[in-house]
Amino acid sequence: MERPDPYSPRTVLRPPRRPTAPPVERRRSNAAVPVALAVVVVGLVLGTYSVAVPVLLGLLLLGAAFSFLSTRLNPLSVGFYLPVKPSFPAIGVVALSGLVLFVAAWMYWVHGIASFVPGAHAIRL
Repeated sequence: MERPDPYSPRTVLRPPRRPTAPPVERRRSNAAVPVALAVVVVGLVLGTYSVAVPVLLGLLLLGAAFSFLSTRLNPLSVGFYLPVKPSFPAIGVVALSGLVLFVAAWMYWVHGIASFVPGAHAIRL
């Protein structure tokens, strides 16, 4: 029987080593911030015609902010479902945007810029 050469390479059947991927950290999304800011701009512009528009958009934004706290459902996204939850600053911006629309509607009403029904003027005493 032949003896193997001690200097010859040995053949070992092992799977090839693959580099380990770094762990994927679950980041939170800020996707709702630009949409909320666009809704505020639309609400401010349309609020000059009727006070009801910024109030309704403010309710939409506050409802979206409260839904962000508990689920991944995002009524402001295209697919209505986010793979990651919204970040807490994004939730704060959405909620603050709703409050800004409420304040804007109040100021439009108090200063007589807009009425509840478009074209009707509020009676001032």
